[in-house]
Amino acid sequence: MKRIVTNGITNLEPLAGSSEWYWGADYASGDLYEAEELFRSGHPIQKNRLILVHRPEGTVYEPVRTESGQYLGRPVYHSGQVILLLVDFPKEEINILTFHETAGTTEPLAVLPLSIVEDCYNLMLEAPPLMLTRSAHDNQFQIIWPERRDFAIEDHEFFEFLEGFFEFLEGNRLYTTVWYEDPDYREEVLVRDYETGELLERIPGSLRSMPDGQRWLLV
Repeated sequence: MKRIVTNGITNLEPLAGSSEWYWGADYASGDLYEAEELFRSGHPIQKNRLILVHRPEGTVYEPVRTESGQYLGRPVYHSGQVILLLVDFPKEEINILTFHETAGTTEPLAVLPLSIVEDCYNLMLEAPPLMLTRSAHDNQFQIIWPERRDFAIEDHEFFEFLEGFFEFLEGNRLYTTVWYEDPDYREEVLVRDYETGELLERIPGSLRSMPDGQRWLLV
C-alpha cells in the first residue's frame, strides 16, 4: 500500500487523455460557477486547492497556490502536458496555464477577459483540440477560445470532441453525446458541422474515450 499525502484531498479522478495523471480538488466554495456567484454577491471566496498525482510513483504536485478571489476549474491533458483553468475574479481574468512537470511550475498559455462569457456556468477546458468551452442554460454550447463558435444543441447534449482541428482541415465535425429516458435510458452520438452547427448524423450507442486517444462506440 502506497501512502499518498494530499493534505485533505481524498477524491482523485483520472485526467482525461492520460494514463499517468490523476487530479483532485477541494471545492472550498463549490464549483467554479458557485464561487462566481459568491463573489458577485459580495461574499468572500474560500480559495480552492487542486493537486495532480503522477503514477506509478505517486508524486503529488500542487501547481498553483491560489490567492484570494482566485478559483481553479477542471484541468485537461493535451499534447503531453497538463493544462489548468484559473479564474481571477478581482482582476476579471480567465487564465489558461501550462504545467511543467520537471520544474513543478506553470506558465500562462492565454489570459482572457472574464467579460467574454456571460458567467462561469459549465465553463471548462476540453480537448482535443485544446479549447475553452461553456454550456449555457438555454441549450447553447459555446467555444470561447481559441476561436468563438456558438451552437444550438438539444436537451442533455454534451460535447465529446472535435474532429479535424480548426487550422488543419475543412469540414470539421463536432461530436457530442445526448441521452434520453423514453422510458428506458439510452444514448446517441450526434455529429454536427463545425461551421454551421447543422446536425449531420445520429449514431446509436455510447461513446467512451481511451487514454491512448482511441474512441470506443459501445452499441
